[in-house]
Amino acid sequence: MNASRIHPGPLHRACSKALVLQGGGALGSYQAGVYDALSGHPHHQPNWIAGVSIGAINAALIAGNAPRRRVERLREFWQLVSSGPPQRLPNWLADRPTLNQWSASLATVFGIPGFFEPRLSPTLMMGGDAPMLSYYDTAPLKSTLERLVDFDRINAREVRLSVGAVNVRTGNSVYFDNTIHRIGPEHIMASGALPPGFPPVEVDGEPYWDGGLVSNTPLQYLLDNQPRSEPLVVLQVDLFNARGQMPATISDVMARQKDITYSSRTRMNTDALAANVNLQQAIAELMAKLPPALRKDASVRAVQQQLTHQPVDIFHLIYRDKPYERDSKDYEFSRATVEEHWEVGQRDMRRTLDHTGVFESHAQSDGVTTYDLADPAAIRIKRPITPPSADSNAP
Repeated sequence: MNASRIHPGPLHRACSKALVLQGGGALGSYQAGVYDALSGHPHHQPNWIAGVSIGAINAALIAGNAPRRRVERLREFWQLVSSGPPQRLPNWLADRPTLNQWSASLATVFGIPGFFEPRLSPTLMMGGDAPMLSYYDTAPLKSTLERLVDFDRINAREVRLSVGAVNVRTGNSVYFDNTIHRIGPEHIMASGALPPGFPPVEVDGEPYWDGGLVSNTPLQYLLDNQPRSEPLVVLQVDLFNARGQMPATISDVMARQKDITYSSRTRMNTDALAANVNLQQAIAELMAKLPPALRKDASVRAVQQQLTHQPVDIFHLIYRDKPYERDSKDYEFSRATVEEHWEVGQRDMRRTLDHTGVFESHAQSDGVTTYDLADPAAIRIKRPITPPSADSNAP
């Protein structure tokens, strides 16, 4: 289908546009590729970006730079973290799965440039009793963020930015939002402080860990804070795929465990949120059929207004593994892998954009509609169930 000949779909209509970026470590270069493809479409640019963990870093790189420099900054970051000798082993040394495993193993020993470095302390010999809070120091990430992200731009609120973290003391999920907080490197680092690898990050006197410990995607936060009177389009970029092959090795088992833990939570939350919003919308539509005297009642009108939602369209892009990727895929930062993830993200975003016009007829329907359009062989669309009208002949 020629995208230039189809009519504009949900991504084109006047509404809020949000980019939601999941956590997933080294897999985050897929998100960078998605944004690279999206950046060529000015009318699709998000006015709200929400992220967790590596998604928060990518979100800061996008929101914290002028549109013309965003892809450049994303590329600079991902080239930096894949620039160490362990990430650039020559192809002739071994086959690809072996090179990937070596890259990941060496990253645990030497760290990742511009991101984290190992703590070299004799107290580590004490094992679990070591008086330390992490195996790695993330000071290099602070320097990288200060160099690549314009935090004054973020705090000027040209684009809304929300990043999720977890309070270590209370266990509660918290979102740092530039409409409420003044965002600095510490807020982004807190969102990606995954224990026990990374230390908690203190913000305003409280310690925070990675937001993915509670929820790996910020979709709930978006829907809770989006005005019901405004339509919303969400581009949700997930890094773990729920579907996969039966494991054959211990490494496969660990990889599937990660996929199921993170992707099922995301899919479950998305389905539950959509069902809840759609139920509220259905109740509001039923209330509209009440007798006129009841419809005019102030309390009925207030409840109906609270339950009524403008359309919410959620476009899923889900990274699907390469056959040779194993349980180390979220900390395997080799240059070859980073570039592959980036290219796949570009491809999936282009495929999604090519399909949006097909759904023009549904663009004005209330409730939540979810789309997965990146795989031509498995396009999935889940629309709200519309109850039959009173004059319908349906049984």
